[in-house]
Amino acid sequence: MKQRVVLGLSILLCAGILSCSSPDSAKFSSAAAQGGLAEVELGRLAVQRGSNPAVKSFGQRMIEDHSRANDELKAIATRKNVTLPLDVNSDQKATMDKLSKLSGADFDKEYMSDMVKDHEADAKEFENQANKGTDADIKAFAARTLPMIQRHLQMARDGANQVGAK
Repeated sequence: MKQRVVLGLSILLCAGILSCSSPDSAKFSSAAAQGGLAEVELGRLAVQRGSNPAVKSFGQRMIEDHSRANDELKAIATRKNVTLPLDVNSDQKATMDKLSKLSGADFDKEYMSDMVKDHEADAKEFENQANKGTDADIKAFAARTLPMIQRHLQMARDGANQVGAK
């Protein structure tokens, strides 16, 4: 019971941001799971609501890559008997709501701007976890996933430049 309370508090502490700055692997796992879910859902929005082909393509890449990473993280959590969040946090929901009201060029700019900020933060967190994580399996997951996050960051920056996002 005490472990569930501690895990619940860890999830609550991470709920306001996409990831946590601590090398604690449990916190990272929860935040990474929620972030991955958000990337997939936002990618779906990009495919549906985006107007620029680069934005739609980026959204499709988010769906594919983050679905694979989510599956890998779930498999690790299952082996360790750890329960990951099944839904995005309130900030991620707010971003989805904001973007779902936009379309065309407005959507493209806002989405790509959000993706740059998100992947900048994610790259730092995955690198921190890969270098200083407290669980060997999660640390290895972060190290394997970091190059993907870095590629996404470059793609997001390129896409943001293409659509004139800040």
